[in-house]
Amino acid sequence: MERVVILVDVQNIYYTVRQGFAASFDYNQFWRVASNGREVVKAIAYATERGDPKQQQFQNILRAIGFEVKLKPYVERSDGSRKGDWDVGITVDAMEFASLADTVVLASGDGDFDVLVERMQVLYGVKVEVFGVADFTAFSLIRAASKFTAIDGKLLLKR
Repeated sequence: MERVVILVDVQNIYYTVRQGFAASFDYNQFWRVASNGREVVKAIAYATERGDPKQQQFQNILRAIGFEVKLKPYVERSDGSRKGDWDVGITVDAMEFASLADTVVLASGDGDFDVLVERMQVLYGVKVEVFGVADFTAFSLIRAASKFTAIDGKLLLKR
């Protein structure tokens, strides 16, 4: 059975789905698509922690689906800028767990991951499938991926 590692950049997916569709991402359907016929050896959702009860409920839903949820404090700076970036954490985990998989699924449109995707393919011989909102996914990331799946209606929660 094909082995898969699933990594989700929750903030990127949340904002791009909201901006592109004024909707929410369907994590249950995503899990079904990403894991279809494959053994999930690791699944991590990277999110920010604000201490909000609704957000904690969402994180518990992710855990119930099968994700390990990694949290980083959401920082609002004195100049009004905000930070909740998981790029380095996702990269470190991707490099650590790629050797366990035949395929790595990355849900993010962040172009900073294009080099990571290329390196995983070269160093570990894995396929890398990227899921992202087409209009907000860096072309360099789409080009680097073994397969790109556009997040659209079938991966959105119906309102």
